[in-house]
Amino acid sequence: MSNKTNKEQQDAGFEGIEQALTKTERFIEQNQQTLIYVVSGVVLVVLLFIGAKRFILAPREENASKEMFMAEKFFDKDSFDLALNGYGSYPGFLQIIDDYGMTKSSNLSKYYAGVCYLNLGDYKNAISYLNKFKTSDILIGASKFSSLGDAYSADGKYEDAASAYMKGSEKFENNFSSPILLKKAGLVYEELQQHKKAYEVYKRLKLTYPESQEGREMDKYLARVEAKAGL
Repeated sequence: MSNKTNKEQQDAGFEGIEQALTKTERFIEQNQQTLIYVVSGVVLVVLLFIGAKRFILAPREENASKEMFMAEKFFDKDSFDLALNGYGSYPGFLQIIDDYGMTKSSNLSKYYAGVCYLNLGDYKNAISYLNKFKTSDILIGASKFSSLGDAYSADGKYEDAASAYMKGSEKFENNFSSPILLKKAGLVYEELQQHKKAYEVYKRLKLTYPESQEGREMDKYLARVEAKAGL
């Protein structure tokens, strides 16, 4: 009896599968032309993307990198106005951003432009361009948030400055930059009279990066804020 039941269940299962396959086959037959168009469209989009990347974006990237050369030279010499706005036939970072959107050079130029504006005392533009710059590089990312914090601080936005320093120290954690960023954050918290937060940041710096220059000098900072915070 059990075997007969099992067989009936198997037959019912096979019948269900056959019906499903039949429906699928019928759907394909009825919509064959549409499916061909859809598949062809997907293939075309992929080919267009590959072609655009190879024949349009790659040459633009190469040209942008070449155009950026003198702006970087001006930047290295602290000629920040020339680096931003260019000189003669040599474009500056602002023109690279406008002319070569969607390229790595255009993105990197936003970082350079932000740092240039910071050094020129235009903190609002510094903040704007640094916030537009995206990177996954640990050292450049940490440098971005260090400069961003400096710009906020110089513009009197101390809460934003502390937030930028802390975010940079965590998101782009490394033994070189993070101690510097934490120290800057602690100093800003002191400026805000938030001595307990400053103490916590300094303590974290000392425990996490004891071999760094900042870590070795933290005792005097801790003693100072400890007394002010009444800890």
